[in-house]
Amino acid sequence: MAAGSPGPAGPSGLRITRALARCFDGRSEASLDPDLRVFVSDLVRPYGLPPREDLLREGVGHSYEELAAGLLREALAEDEPVDLLILAFDTPDVRPGAPSSLALSRSVPGEPLAFAVCDQGGAAAFTALRLAADYHRTGACRRAVVVLAEQTALHYEPAEPVAMPRRHAAVVLVCEEAPGAGLAVRQLPGVDRPEPLVRARVEELGPEVAVLDSTGAGPAAQPFTGLWAQLAERLPEWRERQRPWLLAGLDRRLGVLSVLAQP
Repeated sequence: MAAGSPGPAGPSGLRITRALARCFDGRSEASLDPDLRVFVSDLVRPYGLPPREDLLREGVGHSYEELAAGLLREALAEDEPVDLLILAFDTPDVRPGAPSSLALSRSVPGEPLAFAVCDQGGAAAFTALRLAADYHRTGACRRAVVVLAEQTALHYEPAEPVAMPRRHAAVVLVCEEAPGAGLAVRQLPGVDRPEPLVRARVEELGPEVAVLDSTGAGPAAQPFTGLWAQLAERLPEWRERQRPWLLAGLDRRLGVLSVLAQP
């Protein structure tokens, strides 16, 4: 190598650099769309579950596109193109026939690859971030956005009780390429005692790590977005102090432990 020429670039990873969270009232006009009744009826008929005619009649629930579009425009400047957008949710959207992930891709700069992650309970948020980190490693992604959303209406009677959010909510996580190790997600199925596993991961990161651990918590007001709203509140301080941090969540229905670490 010639004298004075730059050496090889060091490793880089995808890191969460910004997080915005917000709760919403009201409803979306999409909750009154007749197609929602058709979709829900077709969905639950093979399982013998009744639609919630009262909710369908009143028009209850919110569109994830409407919840998150404003937050995305607030989180990103026009000169910050996005390469990947992932929408993750547990409670179904009220616009099942229109992919909200594709619609939301029009609310960010650039022309991102866009898709959704669902049917994984609370683990879906961690899965979305794991996929974003994997996609970054292909070299095709320098900035990704993960959108987490939940709305309060389940338009059918579930086979067993499920935790529903008290309010409509959305969280936007902006992930950007930066020097050094990026975010790392571990997901383990069949876990009924998460404490030792979380403790071991904390010890790996060292005594300075900040921890948000919801694995032992009881029912939450916002079961899907609540943990991430806490991250949005604390992330600016952690970034300023350059603290490593860890988030842990357990989906008890599926027995999946998810741990996200950002060194």
